[in-house]
Amino acid sequence: MSGNNCTAVTEFIILGLTDDQTLCVILFVIFLGVYAVTLFGNLCIIILIRNSSQLHSPMYLFLSHLAFVDIGYSSSVTPLMLINFLVDKTSIPLGGCVAQFCFAATFGTTECFLLAVMAYDRYVAICSPLLYSTHMSTMVCILLLITSYLGGCINSWISTGCLLNRSFCGPNKINHFFCDYLPLLKLSSYQDDLAEILPAASAGSVIIVTVLIILISYVYILLSVLKIRSTEGRSKAFSTCTSHLTAVTLFYGTSTFIYVLPKSSYSTDENKVVSIFYIVIIPMLNPLIYSLRNNEVKGALRKLVSREHLFS
Repeated sequence: MSGNNCTAVTEFIILGLTDDQTLCVILFVIFLGVYAVTLFGNLCIIILIRNSSQLHSPMYLFLSHLAFVDIGYSSSVTPLMLINFLVDKTSIPLGGCVAQFCFAATFGTTECFLLAVMAYDRYVAICSPLLYSTHMSTMVCILLLITSYLGGCINSWISTGCLLNRSFCGPNKINHFFCDYLPLLKLSSYQDDLAEILPAASAGSVIIVTVLIILISYVYILLSVLKIRSTEGRSKAFSTCTSHLTAVTLFYGTSTFIYVLPKSSYSTDENKVVSIFYIVIIPMLNPLIYSLRNNEVKGALRKLVSREHLFS
């Protein structure tokens, strides 16, 4: 669409993180390494869970999907960011820009739902262990996964629909390292309160609902653990939750900074740094968090490695 006396924008220019050529080379090497570790670590988690019978439980099923989502989340943004470090001008068509945002929003929202589902799984395992196989049956797990992915798609489609209904005319430089919603909104040629309110309300609802599920689950978990008399029993119960709590704190801490705090309270550069952390760094950290702090995963990895050595 185009307005009067105005040429419609057909492509956007991504300004990236910095114009300093030396810094670009350094950042390229760093983030290429981060992306490689992200792909390798999350693929290892998926392969390990699928090939280790001792990890065929709902908790690890959800973890394998979290690893898949992390690969998709990082891959929707990181390759373009790496290209931006190597070329003077990174341009992306309007359709490609909207598609990039759509994929990033879908995977990011799905991660929120999966973290909430994993908290519910821990609640059932600790508070109702005798009913765990009933409450977390195969059908229930499939429904929870479908809900997570569907919720991610719906939230993404709401924001993407708002972008598609706007016209872009004039400035086409995005002061970010990927096509995020707010930078795109600023470049549109007319103001529309609905395009600002609706996506914010949708994203806010997702954060509120998933955080409430996580908080309520852990309140019940804490009350149950406090009833356990032996120190060893308490320690074992808490150990199954520490990895998830670490992942939740990192993910929601940075997302809240971007989507909840007033926009006037932080600069564009701070926005970029925090966005890098929750889109690029956290997907790399998740497999490390869940493998280094989980004895079952480490045990399954040792068995798989020893089995490969045996057959080689």
